[in-house]
Amino acid sequence: MRSSLTAAVRRRSTLVVAAGLATACAATVAVALPEDHAAAAVTTTPVAAQAPAAPAAPAAPAAPAPAQAPAAQAPAAPAQAPAEQPKPAEEQKASRSEDRPALDATDTSPSGVKALAKSIVPADQYAAFSNIISHESSWNIQATNASSGAYGLAQALPGSKMASAGSDWRTNPETQIRWALDYMNGRYGSPNAAWSFWQNHHWY
Repeated sequence: MRSSLTAAVRRRSTLVVAAGLATACAATVAVALPEDHAAAAVTTTPVAAQAPAAPAAPAAPAAPAPAQAPAAQAPAAPAQAPAEQPKPAEEQKASRSEDRPALDATDTSPSGVKALAKSIVPADQYAAFSNIISHESSWNIQATNASSGAYGLAQALPGSKMASAGSDWRTNPETQIRWALDYMNGRYGSPNAAWSFWQNHHWY
């Protein structure tokens, strides 16, 4: 009876050990199989070569900024001419005579001689000049004082004095007018002053 139990126990142990070995082998196989299957399952799939990317188009060069037009500069203001200095009275008298257009000196009529005198005598002196000539000769260039021999528009005494203004003093009204104007300016300062003297003395 005891030997039967012992034999049964040994058989059971052997079965247990065998079962354990079988289990271990199965585990080993199970572990190995996945690796083999995995290795077998792995297939090399060639990766399709990617087409080379098209080269990027070069960036267009930036358009240069338009040059700014130079700012317009205001034109420089023109330099002011220096103020004209007043001329001496003698120069003013001469310039007035020179600036006026010459009239026909051959017109010896009283109206023609008066017009000529207006172009020579300063405007602010003409009235006094005309008053003296009207009283002395009535604008006759050949007027002659029978008693004294005074001659011409201004009754120069002697008449040859007028040669200082021109050799044609006998017949040229312009020569006589210029001489008379110079005489009034030189002796009295102006025809106006000469006329004031004439009114007090009836000669000059």
